[in-house]
Amino acid sequence: MASKRPAPEFSYAPIDEAFGSADEQTWEEWNPTEESIRPVRGRHRVAKQRGGLARSSTVLGVGVIAAVGAGGIATAQGGKPPVHISMPDLSAVKDSLPDAKSLPGVGALISDDSDDSSGTSASPLTEAGVSTADAAQGTTAGEALRARIMQQAEQQQDQAAQAEAAAAEQAAAKKAADDAAKERDAATAKAAAEKKKAEEAAKKKAEAERLAKLAKSFTLPVSSYTITGTFGQPGSMWSSGYHTGLDFAAPTGTPLKAIHSGTVKEAGWAGAYGYRTVLELPDGTELWYCHQSSLNVSAGQKVTSGDVIGRVGATGNVTGPHLHLEVHPGGQATGVDPAPWLRSNGLTI
Repeated sequence: MASKRPAPEFSYAPIDEAFGSADEQTWEEWNPTEESIRPVRGRHRVAKQRGGLARSSTVLGVGVIAAVGAGGIATAQGGKPPVHISMPDLSAVKDSLPDAKSLPGVGALISDDSDDSSGTSASPLTEAGVSTADAAQGTTAGEALRARIMQQAEQQQDQAAQAEAAAAEQAAAKKAADDAAKERDAATAKAAAEKKKAEEAAKKKAEAERLAKLAKSFTLPVSSYTITGTFGQPGSMWSSGYHTGLDFAAPTGTPLKAIHSGTVKEAGWAGAYGYRTVLELPDGTELWYCHQSSLNVSAGQKVTSGDVIGRVGATGNVTGPHLHLEVHPGGQATGVDPAPWLRSNGLTI
């Protein structure tokens, strides 16, 4: 292993304790070059020294620290002079620049005119961001910021409370309107129901009065009877295949009465109907009284409701004594069910 050679001694001017001027201190300049420094080979080797000045980085570091402590790195006599920087004269450029107050959007920011057309005004602030009024009262920037934050928070709370109150008021108004509408609808429905009920009651009353009046002008053909055959019953005993009238069974000789006032259109023998009387009413409806044992009226005779026009018998195609009654509206050949017709004229069978 190669041994380290001791660094040669070098002399330097002592540094004054009071850090004297650079002229009073003399330094030797060391300008290392690539040729003067050999690359380090191996471990723990030091390059050769030339010119009597140590190339050790340790010694160089000590020199640099000493130079900084003295007020800067000193240069050797005959070194390069300091570089001077010259600034251009901007007076001519300044005269040609426009006035800042004339720039759009800038004049309002720097104008100190009290009559600001923008309508914005603010208290002057100190360098710490506190208004002069707050600064005069001893308010710090933190306190002023806290006060502004609290003020904004209170404003936001007030706005939220106002919005909530407005929403609640609107909801209450809507609910009241909905309730009023429901009450109106309920009242309208109730009134309509009562009106309909009253109309139905009046209609029923009028119908009852009408039937009562008709009952005085209409009467049943037999006072005492038993219904033994109804309209529409099917059977082979009828030529049409079904029963065409309403049968009132009663003993032979029981009086038959005119159901309503009218004119006798026919009175005589009618084949399977036996002895038959046809009574024509004022509206053209024909009433057929069939299977009579005897006739009490003749054709063209006027009768009144309740008049006896014949008697119960068993003539024609029958199985026993009874009145076979048929109703032919408008004198048409096909008859209708006598039961609902009788009820429509106030009669109950």
